Amino acid sequence: MEPCARTALTVYFEEPFWVGLWERREAGRYQACRTVFGGEPTDGEVYEYVLRCWSALDFSPALPDEGRADRPVKAKRMRRQVRQDLARSGTGTKAQQALQKQREQNQAARRDRRRADREERRQAQYEQRKAKRREKRRGH
Repeated sequence: MEPCARTALTVYFEEPFWVGLWERREAGRYQACRTVFGGEPTDGEVYEYVLRCWSALDFSPALPDEGRADRPVKAKRMRRQVRQDLARSGTGTKAQQALQKQREQNQAARRDRRRADREERRQAQYEQRKAKRREKRRGH
């Protein structure tokens, strides 16, 4: 997938590394991705990173993207809307919420994988005990 026209990159310092926050809006969907650069990247390094690693970026699952209002919202109404939105969705920016959703999905997948591995290991141990018992019975 090539970079779309509505992609934004914000580079900021998050102790002790420089981090890039990619935000992609496309067809009414919003996705975010976080990249750790390490040292402060120059514009050239960022451009090279985009060319080299764009397809490898792991964007969060898509969230619905609410369009921006066409006309300005009055201050009192905006404060009321912000209060209602915070009460409904909790704190954090849309990017943080998208990244949190991705973290939760990764955690669920890891939990399922661990559960399957544990069950497989128990089954193998059971088969081993069964074979050992069978072998002991044959020896008599």
